[in-house]
Amino acid sequence: MHKSLATVLISTTLAVSLPVSAHTEQHFDNITTPHGGQMRMAGPYHLELVTKDKEIVLYVTDHGDNNVATEGGVGKASIQVGKAKPKTSVKLEPAGDNMLRGSGDFSVTPDTAIIVFLKLPEYEAQSARFTPLKPKAKPAKKSQAGKTPAGANEAHDHHMHH
Repeated sequence: MHKSLATVLISTTLAVSLPVSAHTEQHFDNITTPHGGQMRMAGPYHLELVTKDKEIVLYVTDHGDNNVATEGGVGKASIQVGKAKPKTSVKLEPAGDNMLRGSGDFSVTPDTAIIVFLKLPEYEAQSARFTPLKPKAKPAKKSQAGKTPAGANEAHDHHMHH
């Protein structure tokens, strides 16, 4: 009895986690997006954020990358550079097909985080966090991180010999 219950639980967990892993931030950061922006998943949507010259364009597609109409929708982008306050808020309005667009007085740096809030008719409101200029993670960082614990252990071993 217990064995079959455990099997059911494990199978359920796998079934639930598989679709999610296909849409990780790492996955999106490693693919070429249709408009060259950064893509994130938010509820039923894939959101692609493109920033240029104080303008934000948000492209909305479904999980099959089909355009989602933004007519009648509302959006907001909250832009924060590093830990600086205040945040800059930019209203996003429908701009044809599957786009929302807004402009404001902001600049995007590698430390910039943009949180987008989106509400389309007949759908629940969603939000996603973007870091448009954040450098892509490089595998080289892992090897350095690996050295730190080893160094700490050596110091610890040395201490124990006394």
